[in-house]
Amino acid sequence: MSDLKLMKGNEALAEAAIRAGADAYFGYPITPQSEVIEYLMAECPEKRTGMVVLQAESEIAAINMVYGAASTGKRVMTSSSSPGISLKLEGISYLAGAELPAVIVNVVRGGPGLGTIQPSQADYFQSVKGGGHGDYKLYVLAPASVQEMADFVADAFEIAFKYRAPVLILSDGMIGQMMEKVELNDQVERMSDEDIIQKYGSWATTGKKGRERNIITSLDLQPEKMEARVQALQKKYERMENEDLRYEKIQCDDAEFLIVAYGSSARIAQKAVQLGREKGIKVGLLRPITLFPYPKQQLFKLADQVKGILSVELNTGQMVEDVKLSVHHKVPVAHFGRTGGSIHTPEEILEALEENIIKDGSIRHH
Repeated sequence: MSDLKLMKGNEALAEAAIRAGADAYFGYPITPQSEVIEYLMAECPEKRTGMVVLQAESEIAAINMVYGAASTGKRVMTSSSSPGISLKLEGISYLAGAELPAVIVNVVRGGPGLGTIQPSQADYFQSVKGGGHGDYKLYVLAPASVQEMADFVADAFEIAFKYRAPVLILSDGMIGQMMEKVELNDQVERMSDEDIIQKYGSWATTGKKGRERNIITSLDLQPEKMEARVQALQKKYERMENEDLRYEKIQCDDAEFLIVAYGSSARIAQKAVQLGREKGIKVGLLRPITLFPYPKQQLFKLADQVKGILSVELNTGQMVEDVKLSVHHKVPVAHFGRTGGSIHTPEEILEALEENIIKDGSIRHH
């Protein structure tokens, strides 16, 4: 039976990892995501399922432990917050290049540098444009609730193994720290080596067992072979766009104006939509659930319907670039953001929409 509990987002994610049959977690504490490793340590999942939980000596060590465990076909997860993810980026690029499944969680805090421990969405560029070196992308899920923090763990593992690729859950300090009711899935048994081979193929280093040895690497010194490898990755990312795009449309059917927001910003923007409707403004919300793949076609279609779009983010303007690219200059696009750990209110979002998009019944062009 599934359980209904009151939990922090970070705790719900940690419990969901155990229940999703994760084999190992390697991490390092950093605010505001430390509850993930704290919960796992306190819960002792080794006694429940045999799951290994280990605090590495650094973020760099943790991501390389993930690489090693993922090479064996195990379900492996790590988590951190912004500066810690920056340290993991070389390892994440290696994971992508070696085509290894893994789940990475970023509970974003404000930067640059040490910045603040308060919520932010300023890691958008880092997350969806690759972040590390080379031509690669991450499949990026953006939860907007504690429930989604839990639900997206099992989803992330499935996507990671479907494509043999690292998957990023991009949260922030608000979602990670807030408490809500969450329904947790039933426990899933951890997979044996035989299960892994039967379900996902024999690519993993599960022991030679009379076959040719598997070599896990991202290195190929022959230009033609390396080019073919990179092109194969790009085809994989196209498949993600065709098969596993996720988004939510809220009151968009008759919308004349559109707000685009993800994660915690989308929660607040949904209230702004309600306030706008009460004032007679026909405004809708498009919430990207996957930030890569991004709902470009959906935005392109909505641009034929609406008069203007406001991108709402906890940064100085990052996702707004993808909004502009998606709509092909059909309608004006503006950005409204807060930084430094300050959180926008629904009233501020509505005011920004009125000031930057709606002006005396006309449109302000940018």
